[in-house]
Amino acid sequence: MTTATTTKQLQICRIKFPEIKLQTRDAHKLRGYFGTLFKEHSPMLHNHYDDGSFRYKYPTIQYKVLQNTPMLVGIDEGAELLPKLFLKIKELDISGKKYSISSKNIELKNEETGYSNQLQEYSFATLWMALNQKNYPKYQNFKTKTEKEAMLNAILVGHILSFFRNTNIELDENERLMAKVNLQEKSTLFKENKMVAFTGSFIVNAKLPSEIGLGKSVSRGFGTIMAS
Repeated sequence: MTTATTTKQLQICRIKFPEIKLQTRDAHKLRGYFGTLFKEHSPMLHNHYDDGSFRYKYPTIQYKVLQNTPMLVGIDEGAELLPKLFLKIKELDISGKKYSISSKNIELKNEETGYSNQLQEYSFATLWMALNQKNYPKYQNFKTKTEKEAMLNAILVGHILSFFRNTNIELDENERLMAKVNLQEKSTLFKENKMVAFTGSFIVNAKLPSEIGLGKSVSRGFGTIMAS
């Protein structure tokens, strides 16, 4: 007999611009361009309110460059907003270079998201920013790979739970998430600072939509996952 699990149908919108080729690091330029272009429409597009204050919520609109293809991902309310705005787009302006748009791939679908009775496997399509100023020293002080992995497992679970909370998915008290990472350390420049980030894969007892982001700076394309 199977037991009921806590899941929700999340509405996901994916918009891809297949004729345009950019670098992964250009994702923040996409965010800057669209955030400015549509700034009067919604703080979801740039995560700032009208008074300039920061919107401290999981970004429901995310900007990415995957395999050189620029794309946007909208989640729930973000998924409702994106098609209305982007059907009107005729060009992109990235750092002063204009790209005309003659085709867009727009996909809008509901995806089951939440706790799973079975393990699911995902890989990071872009670098995962797991660490912050507070936990980075602790991570560096660990001497063994086992200790570091245990810490990263816990951080990843925290990032997934944060995503669930922000999309109104509440787990039952007997539904405990467990993750196991298989990662490699990388260094990346973030806002001119050298940071440790991670690439690789993980398994977890949760269903997650492909191409959403986990961790820090997901609106800029970091931490994008793909279902294996």
